[in-house]
Amino acid sequence: MKREFIAQYSQCLQRGMHLLVYGHDGVPVLAFPCQDGMCNNWESFDMPNTLSDSIESGRIQLFCVDTVDTESWSDTYGDPAHRAWVQEQYYHYIVDEVVPLIHSMNPTHYLPLVTGFSLGATHAAIVFFRRPDLFAGLLGQSGCYSAQFFWNGWCNDLVYNNSPLDFLPNMPADHPYIELYNQRKIILCVGQGRWEGECLNTTRAMREVLAAKGIHAWVDLWGYDVDHDWPWWKKQIRYFLPYLLDN
Repeated sequence: MKREFIAQYSQCLQRGMHLLVYGHDGVPVLAFPCQDGMCNNWESFDMPNTLSDSIESGRIQLFCVDTVDTESWSDTYGDPAHRAWVQEQYYHYIVDEVVPLIHSMNPTHYLPLVTGFSLGATHAAIVFFRRPDLFAGLLGQSGCYSAQFFWNGWCNDLVYNNSPLDFLPNMPADHPYIELYNQRKIILCVGQGRWEGECLNTTRAMREVLAAKGIHAWVDLWGYDVDHDWPWWKKQIRYFLPYLLDN
């Protein structure tokens, strides 16, 4: 399997950032790590090997990014306004710097799919629902879709903009993004077992919001034995990936 490590300086974040890229061709897949993770997070849990058949056959090219979660979502004792600002800069890093890099490296010219597990699913949902023009689809697994949970109820415009359960309910019925969403493939999956708690609650809430807005999505609640953990995320991504890749 082709594997490439990329170091780049982010103008948005004013720091060095990194990506790991797996594969040579196929639909680009932008993958966010779990909370506080870096670009090697998926590799540490053997996820590229789990998807090796799709990567080596040229069906997908996987782009794994760093996060700055320790300064935003996870810095619960930090200044909430600064934490929100860091997250907003991270969002701009993804859409303004990483997405163009993906297009420069991927030979297909397809819009990337975006995915992640746990807080990675939160990041994936944020960039997808804020910029559906940039992404072909979303697979969020065990995500928490309300920033209020991490900011303990504190909110400003930046927290709001990074909280799908806040901004989606207020989207006008005639907003052009709704038509774009319905041209994409949206999957939200969560288990009902250990450690899924708030992820289960907010996924259920997303199901209601999306239905109320007429946004077509596959919201799949797995069983009470399905935990917030890598063995299940591996099974889920292999289950959903063929649907995402089916034109």
